[in-house]
Amino acid sequence: MEDIIHTGKAPQPVGAYPHARRVGDLLFLSGIGPRTPGSNVIPGNVHDADGRLVAYDIEAQCRQVFANVRAVLEAADARWEDLVDVTVYLTDMARDFPAYNRLWAEYFAVDPPCRTTLGISALPTPIAIELKCVAALRR
Repeated sequence: MEDIIHTGKAPQPVGAYPHARRVGDLLFLSGIGPRTPGSNVIPGNVHDADGRLVAYDIEAQCRQVFANVRAVLEAADARWEDLVDVTVYLTDMARDFPAYNRLWAEYFAVDPPCRTTLGISALPTPIAIELKCVAALRR
C-alpha cells in the first residue's frame, strides 16, 4: 500500500513534493520547517526596514516545526509517539542546539525516537530548523 499525504493544517511544501508518503507500515515525512500554515509567516523572525532577516527566535521556530510535524502525522492517521527516526537540520548549531535540545526533551519526554542533528549553512527559506521524519504506523 502506498498513499500520498497532503494537509492544509501544515504549511504547503516549497516544491513539488507531498507532505508525506505512506509505504506499508512506514510513513516518510518530507522536510518540514516552522512556517505557519496558511500564512507562511516564520515565527520569531525579525526583519529590518529593507526586509532583511536580522534576528530569529529558535524556540518559537522549534515549537512551530513540532506542531507542523504533528499536523502531518495526524493527516496520515499517525501519532507523535509513532515517530521512530528524526533528522534535524540547524543553520546555527553552536547558537541553537542548547535551546533545541531542551525543547526536544520537553516534546519527547517518553520513548523518544532516534535522532540525528546536522549543522548546515542554509535552508530554502529563511528558517533556522527543519525536520525529516519517519514513523512506524500502528496496525
